[in-house]
Amino acid sequence: MRSAIEGGMADAWAEFNTFKKDKVDTGEVGSAQFFGTAADLKGNYLYRMAGAVLGIYGNTAAEAIYPGFFNDAAGEPLTGANKYTFRFAPGQLPPVNAFWSLTMYEMPASLLVDNPVDRYLINSAMLDDLVKDPDGGYTLYIQNESPGAAREPNWLPAPKGPFALVLRLYWPKPDALDGQWQPPEPVKT
Repeated sequence: MRSAIEGGMADAWAEFNTFKKDKVDTGEVGSAQFFGTAADLKGNYLYRMAGAVLGIYGNTAAEAIYPGFFNDAAGEPLTGANKYTFRFAPGQLPPVNAFWSLTMYEMPASLLVDNPVDRYLINSAMLDDLVKDPDGGYTLYIQNESPGAAREPNWLPAPKGPFALVLRLYWPKPDALDGQWQPPEPVKT
């Protein structure tokens, strides 16, 4: 019986790893599908597992959504060996009734990134301190080393190795929930 249970667990992890690589990392399936009531999940145990593994205690989509980024816009894994930008075009900040944040996690540990400026996220409360682009948008610089003094207010320090980003939208507006608004993607520079 023990062997059967351990085999079932191994099968579940293998299915989860394939699902994460093919569906979650590509953005096809996201946090809005991982959390909620039993009726919301309709017996989808793979999605329930994803919610527990990737974001235990997550909220329902009406309360918050969490677009995650494991790859850049070209589909390559995020790594501190590269430099990236994450740009909110004018008028395209996350549509929320409460607040939003973009948080950096060092992988595979999924821990916040120790860095010289003690900055682990950039959020809506920081907008007054960020440097706006000439067109009114915001470009965030995601890299291991400082992008220079003029850009440092918009710098989210990356580790030297692999990392992931999570954009949290608390009390999202309808256009975030129905897909009319799409988050930007990290772009390798």
